[in-house]
Amino acid sequence: MLHRATVLAALAALALAGCTTPSNQYPNATPEEVAAARYAADGPPTLTLYTMINNTSNAGAHSSLMVSAPSQRVVFDPAGSVRARNVPEVDDVLYGVTPEVADFYARAHARESFRVRIQSVEVSPEVAEQALRAVEAYGPVGQSRCTQATSTVLSQLPGFEGISRSWFPNSLAEEFARLPGVTEQVLREEDSDDKTLAVAAFEESAGG
Repeated sequence: MLHRATVLAALAALALAGCTTPSNQYPNATPEEVAAARYAADGPPTLTLYTMINNTSNAGAHSSLMVSAPSQRVVFDPAGSVRARNVPEVDDVLYGVTPEVADFYARAHARESFRVRIQSVEVSPEVAEQALRAVEAYGPVGQSRCTQATSTVLSQLPGFEGISRSWFPNSLAEEFARLPGVTEQVLREEDSDDKTLAVAAFEESAGG
């Protein structure tokens, strides 16, 4: 069993190109910066799963989770590589996720070699706040463990008990798709594979 787990972990590490690249790291934001950036979206509380997929191999490359709770909206981007100076981040949680930041986050991942599968489901305010607390408490995530972290958070939530703790983004996306009420879209773009270009453009446009 231990050997099988080791093999699965090695295969996952090979597949997860999206969370094996060192992050565009900045120091953790201060509590004051996080508080100043707080943004609560209109509309019902939702959880949104992002799955980055290689256009050539169709292999899943990265998983992340946007939590839109009544108190605020954040993105849990475990071991992610999209970081911007004007988006406060603490231990892989991105704060101040306005519509502009949410759009930037998705589009920074969609490029000539990768597409983004975006799946959303409405949840109760209580579940959304529980998800927010869970991602904030999770701590920084090691490389190649993005889907493991994302699926662990989801599997602890009421109504998501059927989600397996998985290493594989596509497997998690398929389980998420079977939840009642899930809506889905796929984002495709032809931007350069160099995500730092998208980050630099966003920082400049936002005065970062």
